[in-house]
Amino acid sequence: MKSGGAPPHSKMQVRNVSFRARPHFGVRVAAATFAALGAASFLKFVGLLFIFALLFGAIDVANAAEDSLGTKIKKIFATPTPVPRKHRKRSTKKPTPSPSPTASPKHKKISPTPSPTATPRTKSKRKKASPTPTETPEESPGPSPTETPSPSRSPRPGAERKGAPDVTLSPDEISGYDNYPPKVRQILDAGLELTKQNLGYTYGSADPANGGMDCSGFIYYLLTENGFKDVPRDSSQQYVWVRKAGNFNAVLSRHEDTFELDALKPGDLLFWSGTYNIDRDPPVTHTMIYLGREKRTKKRVMIGSSDGRTYDGKQRFGVSVFDFKMPPPPNSGDAKISPVFVGYGRIPGLSED
Repeated sequence: MKSGGAPPHSKMQVRNVSFRARPHFGVRVAAATFAALGAASFLKFVGLLFIFALLFGAIDVANAAEDSLGTKIKKIFATPTPVPRKHRKRSTKKPTPSPSPTASPKHKKISPTPSPTATPRTKSKRKKASPTPTETPEESPGPSPTETPSPSRSPRPGAERKGAPDVTLSPDEISGYDNYPPKVRQILDAGLELTKQNLGYTYGSADPANGGMDCSGFIYYLLTENGFKDVPRDSSQQYVWVRKAGNFNAVLSRHEDTFELDALKPGDLLFWSGTYNIDRDPPVTHTMIYLGREKRTKKRVMIGSSDGRTYDGKQRFGVSVFDFKMPPPPNSGDAKISPVFVGYGRIPGLSED
């Protein structure tokens, strides 16, 4: 540094002083404007500037709000909506193991082993079964000759059956009934009582407690209940029984006015062959008992059990009164399937007194 000279920073200080001494440009403009327009005009100008500032500020705020709202909407639509996953409901129940057959009472109910409580019912059915020997079918072609039906097939009284209802007659409706021998009336009275019980035709039965009987079963029951012993069970052997007693009358004619029927009396047993196809010797398949002539029609009538014979032109199925008619000639050359009236005979041991 030279002596007697100003220090190096004196120029800078002079510049700062000169700068500070000069007023700001804005202040000078304001002062000039204020001087030109006056104080009142200056205040108006300042108010207008303030109003413009407020307007531009509000517009900026609205634009900012619109921008923010638009931005949010764009974000909403631009962002893909996640698809909710279907949640499978998991079963909270734990699989229960199958119970053992001994532990579950249900398995005991469905067990094929019959329970002891079912035994009395089977015993009751066995009690109803007829103690008499089984017979071959007489008139029904359906069952096998060796078949023994169970009592459950028996129609009960009042049960619906095919055909017309069973028919009964009173002794007053039969010609000369009061003149019949006492033993004959006893048998026929018992037979007419059976026709009132609505019994069906039940193959293999000889007991009305089963709900019905077959033809030879009716004869067997009727005669044994009225004191006759050693009565055969089936119609073929009943025919042999009558033939051996020497009380049989053969009939070859097919006309009802034949002389071969002149000896026919009430209480006689009637026999047919060929009511169904069966190989038996002798080939007798059906039997009934002769009742006499009906007063109203003058026709011969009989009683027994049948599965389709007629009375008054209507088929009856069961224990009933039937018309006694001679069967028509066979429609074919096979005589085994064509009913033929064989003949009639007195009951062995029947008293004429």
